Amino acid sequence: MERNFNISTEKIKAELPLIDFSLSLLYHRLNSIERVIFLIYFLKFGASWILPPGIFILLMLALGVKLFRINRKLSVMVLFVTAIFYLLCTSLVAEKFMGWLEKLHTPPAQVETSGADIIVLLGGGAISQVPDVDGVGALCASPANRLLTAVRLQKILNVPILVSGGQVYSDSGPEAEISARVLKSLGVPEDKIIIETKSVNTTQNARYCAVILRENNFKKPLLVTSAFHMNRAMLNFNLQRFKPTAYPTDFTVAHNPIFHYTKLRPQAEALLLNVTVMQELLRTCVTEVFGI
Repeated sequence: MERNFNISTEKIKAELPLIDFSLSLLYHRLNSIERVIFLIYFLKFGASWILPPGIFILLMLALGVKLFRINRKLSVMVLFVTAIFYLLCTSLVAEKFMGWLEKLHTPPAQVETSGADIIVLLGGGAISQVPDVDGVGALCASPANRLLTAVRLQKILNVPILVSGGQVYSDSGPEAEISARVLKSLGVPEDKIIIETKSVNTTQNARYCAVILRENNFKKPLLVTSAFHMNRAMLNFNLQRFKPTAYPTDFTVAHNPIFHYTKLRPQAEALLLNVTVMQELLRTCVTEVFGI
């Protein structure tokens, strides 16, 4: 074993100059702009391995290799878990999983002919006690994207917007109230804004919105929420005996992605996307089984 290891080490040492020469040759063949781009991508790829989650993957890999001489079964388990965790941290996998979820519903090609008589805008998080342009409290990124889409649709359809979302935590912002303020600042007439302030999850969004829709005789809601959230939102509205037209927005990945080697680097953002998909699938199953 020691002899083979020495031979392998000598081979690696002999090949290192060739590898270095190949990289050097590749670098010098590039023009100045291409060199800058190459260095940017190379540094991004390298930095991802010394920051979380990349550093954790390397530590888990080292642990798996170390355990191989002590307990091979345990070593294989650690290496297997490390491989799965690594894949979940890559945007290559995140694009596949999230892209599949976001493609389950598509917006109508001609929203003008959808027959929608109201836009239902679902909240997704707000921050309290932070300065905003015309008040205090701001929407998080996803609900802000949803709101922007709802405003543009309202300009086209000239129908009311029903904003749904309460205050989820004691230190979070009242979503519907903040959204209503922003809608008015963007030019939506006050008489075109309806707010629902009690809901704290998607099930309650659908339940309380259904009551308002029936009380005001709205028949054809246009549902606006993030693309990754749309499938579960539609399920909850269907359980309330409504069949809204889906208008997904706030897309997070390209639907026709192109491979690039940097998509193999571990990223916290990619892990978050994959976790979001798993959360949506789990919550959808809970809704289907228990209706909550």
